[in-house]
Amino acid sequence: MTMYDIIEKKKNKLSLTKEEIIFFINGYVNNEIPDYQAASLLMAIVLNGMNEEEVTNLTLAMADSGDKITYHFNTVDKHSTGGVGDKTTLIVAPIVASLDCKVAKMSGKGLGFTGGTIDKLEAIPGFKVQLTEEEFIKQINDINVALISQTKNIAKADKKIYALRDVTATVDSIPLIASSIMSKKIASGASNLVLDVKVGTGAFMKNIVDAQKLANLMVKIGQNAHINTLAILSNMNQPLGNNIGNILEVQEAIAVLEGHGPSDLKELSIELATQMVSLYKNINYDLAKQQVIAVLDNQKALNKFYQFINSQGGKIKEICFKPKYEYKVYTKQEGYITQMDTEEIGKIASLLGAGRMTKDDVIDYEAGIVLNKKINDYVKENDLLATLYTNKEIDLIENYLKTITITNQPIENNLILGVVK
Repeated sequence: MTMYDIIEKKKNKLSLTKEEIIFFINGYVNNEIPDYQAASLLMAIVLNGMNEEEVTNLTLAMADSGDKITYHFNTVDKHSTGGVGDKTTLIVAPIVASLDCKVAKMSGKGLGFTGGTIDKLEAIPGFKVQLTEEEFIKQINDINVALISQTKNIAKADKKIYALRDVTATVDSIPLIASSIMSKKIASGASNLVLDVKVGTGAFMKNIVDAQKLANLMVKIGQNAHINTLAILSNMNQPLGNNIGNILEVQEAIAVLEGHGPSDLKELSIELATQMVSLYKNINYDLAKQQVIAVLDNQKALNKFYQFINSQGGKIKEICFKPKYEYKVYTKQEGYITQMDTEEIGKIASLLGAGRMTKDDVIDYEAGIVLNKKINDYVKENDLLATLYTNKEIDLIENYLKTITITNQPIENNLILGVVK
């Protein structure tokens, strides 16, 4: 077996065997296969695809390429494919944990226009995003929830392959996206998993057809790996909630747990938490939803949030939000907001300092955007659209105005677009 033969086979649209896939993954991780051969195979996969068996074998080989965590108890996890203003993990993790479900979660940092959960947590003074495996498991046992940064040795092949995909124009492949996400989830030991697959202008999947393909494939991979898995398709044609930026998003997550906050963020958080509880407890959807709403109403979820933050050293009261500059964005015409270029809004937030355009960029936790108007809101001339916060002397008002389309009629705009089981 040689790498040349494997590349040739996939170039000719033939299926790779389990042994060939393991040969590639192990050889690449051990530096026995050079980048140029790996890149060639990745491009062949982008052009010719993979069947379900191939993707499952690729995912399992990647999951086996590094450390794996094993729990001696049932766990539940949630993963989002990335969006703008998505702070649902900070809300659903304490909701689900307050219902005696064990939430074991490893998250990443944000890159490009999407925000990372770890960045939001690091905006809280003192919060420890790194725990030893023993500390991680003990905290889950003690309070039902722990959330840490992904360890370096989890799914080692994924890190190496992702870095190569990033520079070889091979990121946008559904088999490669699915195997990347699911290899990390399998390696981190999830026994129940809810996926939030984003669709729209602020998502990697711009249309519902591609999002459904990705969701179906990931659910099948999860089930093949003996993980109870389902996927929710959710609308990312506008930012989720009203706040974008790390401190701003922490504050908005707390607002939802306190019983207020934006209706779309609350709706999606309840949906995700309900599906997680339903899977973990093996109960029907309606009963799970009743339980989720109850712990929001009686503030058990809010108390669990503070317990979780305190357990990892976070000091919410020490959060400081005093950015040097704020820029108000006002409308120039009257009508209904019917489109928002969410990816561009995410990029504006990054330029303000809230995100990274390269992995080495330093984040300004105070930077961000507060939205006053969203899709289907009626605006008049000189209404406040948004406020941009930053510690940079940078005026992006016109950039923001270009992301908004105003017309004479509202549009249909559902948040939950489907569920894949």
